[in-house]
Amino acid sequence: MSDRYPKIYTVVAAIPAGKVCTYGQVAEMADMPRAARQVGYALAALKGKNHQIPWWRVMNAKGEISVRNEAGERENLQQTLLEAEGVEFGLNGRVDLRVYRWLP
Repeated sequence: MSDRYPKIYTVVAAIPAGKVCTYGQVAEMADMPRAARQVGYALAALKGKNHQIPWWRVMNAKGEISVRNEAGERENLQQTLLEAEGVEFGLNGRVDLRVYRWLP
């Protein structure tokens, strides 16, 4: 695990239910500008581990769920978890970041 991951996890853990952040926003808040991809790697590293990090609250800059190599299973879970928190997806499959983006 990268020594940067704990900083990323601290930021993601602070995102409140019903709000989302973009990968780039998390990187900025973790003092790692232009490291959005690193955020994605850190969140992918959580798969299968027992943790309390709300990874599902992080989306791409378009307000979309980023497709992973898996056959859609985690994307469906991410949308289900966000909807359970009250986050709404438009007909285009996007979340309105003007409404749901967390701005601490």
